[in-house]
Amino acid sequence: MHITRFHPAEDGGSVFTDLEIALPFEGDAAGHGIQRSRRFASPSVQLVELPAGLDQSWHPAPQRQIVVVLDGTLEVTTGDGATRRFGPGNAFLADDMASRGHLTRTIDGAAHVLFVPMPAEVDLDAWIAPA
Repeated sequence: MHITRFHPAEDGGSVFTDLEIALPFEGDAAGHGIQRSRRFASPSVQLVELPAGLDQSWHPAPQRQIVVVLDGTLEVTTGDGATRRFGPGNAFLADDMASRGHLTRTIDGAAHVLFVPMPAEVDLDAWIAPA
């Protein structure tokens, strides 16, 4: 499963990285094949409406968190000037707490998102698929 991560860059800004989340194959009791990521407990999952016209200046993520766009479109710009848009069903890992952060804005109306904080003790290298 593809996910975009933005994280601190060496220059103090932030950059995008494309990740593949490891989804090992498992069988269920009925014999169906299901692929699942490693689990982690999240302390404070939250649904949020970001208003139409949102145009946030530079800010770091408040914590490492997966953001799932439920509807609407978000545009994120990292410190190196790269910009990506995320629409319904897209997810990204906001992981730039130790940088000046990123810009965020809504495109063509409000956006509903799901924030899933990822505790610091989650081993990100173990969670993603080997390259």
